[in-house]
This record gives sequence, C-alpha cells and structure tokens, in this order.
Amino acid sequence: MGKKGDLSNFERGMVVGARRAGLSISQSAQLLGFSRTTISRVYKEWCEKGKTSSMRQSCGRKCLVDARGQRRIGRLIQADRRATLTEITTRYNRGMQQSICEATTRTTLRRMGYNSRRPHRVPLISITNRKKRLQFAQAHQNWTVEDWKNVAWSDESRFLLRHSDGRIRIWRKQNENMDPSCLVVV
Repeated sequence: MGKKGDLSNFERGMVVGARRAGLSISQSAQLLGFSRTTISRVYKEWCEKGKTSSMRQSCGRKCLVDARGQRRIGRLIQADRRATLTEITTRYNRGMQQSICEATTRTTLRRMGYNSRRPHRVPLISITNRKKRLQFAQAHQNWTVEDWKNVAWSDESRFLLRHSDGRIRIWRKQNENMDPSCLVVV
C-alpha cells in the first residue's frame, strides 16, 4: 500500500492474473500490496482495452525541440561558440514555425550536454613556432635526467598583446575543453 510510481508490466500482469483467478479487489490489493484503486484501475483498463502496458511515457507536454531541432541547435553552437543564449534562440526561431523561449533553449542545450563555460586561455603560438617546438621535442625526447641537468633554465615573462575587458563565455560539452574552437588566445 502507498507505493509510488508506475507499475511495471509484470506487476500489471500479476494484478490481472489475481483478478482472473477469482480474487476480489480487496483480496488482490492485500496479496499484491497495491491500493484497491490501483487494482481496480489496472483490471478495468485490461478489460476495456486488453492491455497491461503503461502508457505513462506519453504523458505531459510534448518537447518543442525534437531531434531535428537539436541537430539544428548543435550546428548553431558549432558555428559560433561565443553566441549568447538570446542570440542562439533568435537564430533558431528565424526559420521555424513554432518559436521557443530562452528557457527552452537552455534546457535543450543542457539535455544535449552543452554548458556555458569560461574558455581556456592559451598563448598565441604561430605555425612556425609550433613546428620548431615539435622539432625540439622530437630531437630531445630521448634525453635522460642527467642531460636535462646541464640545461640552464630562465624565467619567462608573460606580456599581454591583446586584452579583453569583457567576460567571454562559450558553449561546449564537458570533454571539449581543449578543442581549438573552445580556446581563447591571450
């Protein structure tokens, strides 16, 4: 008694079986541990419609953003990671018959795994410097600790070439933190 949630198909079958075996509603409720209302409702549904499966998953309001809409929002995010929630909603609503609000956009993005996060800040490295760094790493990958002890290390100072006063946020999934489109150059 007092059980919460929907009954499984097996439990619904037990209710129908108990009633078909000749037990009363009260006896079935006591035997199975469900309320009399539940026993009555499940058996009545079986007698009228001949089904024991629950259709609870079809209850509630339908989602405004279907799988196709989610793919569209995903493309909007990939095109502009820095877009605000308002911009994403506006761009989504441009070609759609049924418009959505920002709360729906936020819920859909969260369901898709996207969160608004601060981007990683990485130094600006030109393509030639990247190649030189890679060559250096490959040339010295077999060095021992003793070899590295003979190298003189100096402190590096960081200078800001460009500075952004505004807070930059991007939309990304949890495992995309080092994706080039999710990085900000300092």
